[in-house]
Amino acid sequence: MHDELHRHVFLTFLRMSTHKESKDHHITPSIFGEILYNNFLFDIPKLLDICVLFGKGNSALLRKMIGNIFQQQPSYYQDLDDSVPTLLQIFSSIMKVCGFQQKDSKEPLRLEEQKLTTPLDMPELELQDAVFYLCDTSSTIWAFLEIFPEASDTLQKHNFPSSLSSFYELCCTELESAIIKRKFQEKSIQLDLWTRLSHSRKKLLEISHIIISNTCLQPILEHRAENIQPYVEEFLQILTGLLQERRFLCDYDELFPIEDDIHLLQQVSPSLDETRTRYLLNGVQSAWAETRRAKPQSVPPAQTTPDRRIEGACASGEQNSYYPEEPECAGATAASFPSGVELDSLVSQVKDLLPDLGEGFILQCLEEYGHNPEIVINHLLEENLSPRLQELDRSMPRPEVVNPCSLVSSRSNVFADDEFDVFSRDVVDTSRIWKGRRYVDAFPFVL
Repeated sequence: MHDELHRHVFLTFLRMSTHKESKDHHITPSIFGEILYNNFLFDIPKLLDICVLFGKGNSALLRKMIGNIFQQQPSYYQDLDDSVPTLLQIFSSIMKVCGFQQKDSKEPLRLEEQKLTTPLDMPELELQDAVFYLCDTSSTIWAFLEIFPEASDTLQKHNFPSSLSSFYELCCTELESAIIKRKFQEKSIQLDLWTRLSHSRKKLLEISHIIISNTCLQPILEHRAENIQPYVEEFLQILTGLLQERRFLCDYDELFPIEDDIHLLQQVSPSLDETRTRYLLNGVQSAWAETRRAKPQSVPPAQTTPDRRIEGACASGEQNSYYPEEPECAGATAASFPSGVELDSLVSQVKDLLPDLGEGFILQCLEEYGHNPEIVINHLLEENLSPRLQELDRSMPRPEVVNPCSLVSSRSNVFADDEFDVFSRDVVDTSRIWKGRRYVDAFPFVL
């Protein structure tokens, strides 16, 4: 019954957006556009909700439906432009609830608000509301852009990727930390919040990628304009502005390798400024180094052509799984691995959220992902483990630590077990110990 009602509602919206069904009886496009707009049959909030409610399994029909609405009534583009500040205000309100303020915010902090709560100490219900609100907003915007990517130009006018990256860097990190460290009334609540936050983070990254792809890369690959330099310049400006958001940059580069896009631009634009691209790639490498994460390997793009890589470079769907690089020997500069109490703390962070896992399996996961518990938890919840970890028993216990034999008891040299060996006996004849040179008058001198 519910599915049938869901289907009929969708068909109703589909019929409302169709201006022609027969050659003899139909509404002209201009009149159809006026009817839609003047009678508020569709508006931007309603289109956003339609995409997130009916997008799964109906993407082709929805694409045609939304495209037809914007084509027959261009005034919706202006409405979308007017709605973008409201969308950005949603992220600002979430940050305000979490005790943060965006860098580009023009509203001064009030005196009574100087003592703000943080995700770690706010009431549990408020934390749930913030995560649910973030999950709903990010999913809705992503669904709309997935169905109607032509809206990317409008969002880019308001520097949407830059605002998302600032929000991601400040708020998502604190929400993650709070969900891990807080003690919840029920474990299922903690797991649900972590799943929703991980979903939200991924959607924010995909939203940014859709905007960057459709405003910069797609026009170049589809040869929409003879002069591609403005698109190349905009691509470099957007990514250069993201360099200061280290966490966002690493997560974005993990899903959508920036180096691959730059190699693609180098193939279609031989005059690409090498200094700027090198600066950009060095910034990405620096972000990976600062976050102490192993950058996943990517296939060298030299063997592919731009035409073959259109789908891979501009698709906004799922990307390759995370595969860490093999550790290299760094000699004296190598960072020490955690051990003892520090390692126990990392294991407990993962086990508190996923108590069914064995400590031995958690140790293997930490070793695989650079001893970063947040990455481990994220991959476990998304069922995105590397092939080696998927073959292991998840209830594997922690191996027993065998105390190694001491060097004193295992030593072996020419003085071992002699009369002066204090390591093998407790009493030593000190009368036979001389200090300095010893003169022995054993034999008289013979003249």
